[in-house]
Amino acid sequence: MQILAYLIPVSLLLGGLGLVAFFWALRSRQFDDPEGDSRRILSPDWDDHPRP
Repeated sequence: MQILAYLIPVSLLLGGLGLVAFFWALRSRQFDDPEGDSRRILSPDWDDHPRP
């Protein structure tokens, strides 16, 4: 039962770190173009010869 005294703060700390990382990704515009990828994968053009 005493292990909970260690596990609860550790889990809260890891959850907080995950939340901070998520907000950092939002602010640094990591999720900038979600629609572009969905349109690109459905296009009929094949990219056999990528641009240099």
